[in-house]
Amino acid sequence: MKYLTEYRDADLVQKLLFEIRQAVTRPWALMEVCGGQTHSIIRNGIDQLLPPQIELIHGPGCPVCVTPLETIDQALAIAAQPGVIFCSFGDMLRVPGSERDLFAVKSNGGDVRIVYSPLDALKIARENPSREVVFFGIGFETTAPANAQAVFQAKKQGLTNFSMLVSHVLVPPAIEALISAPTNRVQAFLAAGHVCSVMGYWQYEPLAHKYHVPIVVTGFEPLDVLAGVHSAVLQLEAGRAEVENAYARAVQRDGNQPAQKILSEVFEMCDRQWRGIGLIEQSGWQLLEPYRAFDAAHRFNVHHIQTTESPLCRSGEVLQGLIKPNQCSAFGRECTPVRPLGATMVSSEGACAAYYQYGRFIDPESIPG
Repeated sequence: MKYLTEYRDADLVQKLLFEIRQAVTRPWALMEVCGGQTHSIIRNGIDQLLPPQIELIHGPGCPVCVTPLETIDQALAIAAQPGVIFCSFGDMLRVPGSERDLFAVKSNGGDVRIVYSPLDALKIARENPSREVVFFGIGFETTAPANAQAVFQAKKQGLTNFSMLVSHVLVPPAIEALISAPTNRVQAFLAAGHVCSVMGYWQYEPLAHKYHVPIVVTGFEPLDVLAGVHSAVLQLEAGRAEVENAYARAVQRDGNQPAQKILSEVFEMCDRQWRGIGLIEQSGWQLLEPYRAFDAAHRFNVHHIQTTESPLCRSGEVLQGLIKPNQCSAFGRECTPVRPLGATMVSSEGACAAYYQYGRFIDPESIPG
């Protein structure tokens, strides 16, 4: 715990808070892009410790939450087919589709398995040559290299019974979509350190210049988040708009070159739907033509599936930072972790889950049962 506790030091937290209070002279709205940062903020009460002039807005940085409902229903359709072993990270199993989730498919006899790496799914495919093994490949740039490596290895090993349902999304296009929206009120961004550890932060520099918005790369512990807030406030107060790296222990400007190489080998950029947000151009990855045979959506012909979101669920507005979770009338009432309307209530990085888990703004009288 040594290297964690030093980033949770109460005295250093108070010192940074004092410096932020000294620096701020007017209201500022900052968005933390990553769901992991959102949970750290709510769990540690960082938003309540900051001076009232600073508002932290929760962004679309939860890959589970932004996976389109159509893709969830595609996964459910594939997983329910006889002869299929459907492999997924555990946090996808309770994400609601139109009518059910992967746990429901499993309880009805589907072979749905939790794995901890896409390479685990490759091993299952080798051990079950008569079965179709599908891995649910979702996430931001952080998880994409391992998924690319799995497809690369499947082709190299000649595994014809392995495929991947791909729903990868990219952070910089999402930030640009938010900045350029007429409803935008975000004045600075805290960029996700784990994403930047893979891709670097050079991609953010044109955005900071074009839209005159500070972007600060930071981590997930209390001192990381506060250091990012401090850097962003100093820039805003000075009228600067630059990309700064407040997470130098893990991030370099150019990122992880070997990881980027395998990504360019297997994936190409494409337009991608974001759940609750809509289409963002060139905001995702899809398999390149030499690897298209491993595309589960094509293999199982599920592209035709169309869906409609629950009219009660306002997770799209939460993901865009337009409202806080507790401003949704269904929060803690019709929508709970036991009976979720959207992914933001069940994902380990979802903003609604953070507010619910840590009891933020919940009226106890409104919670069912």
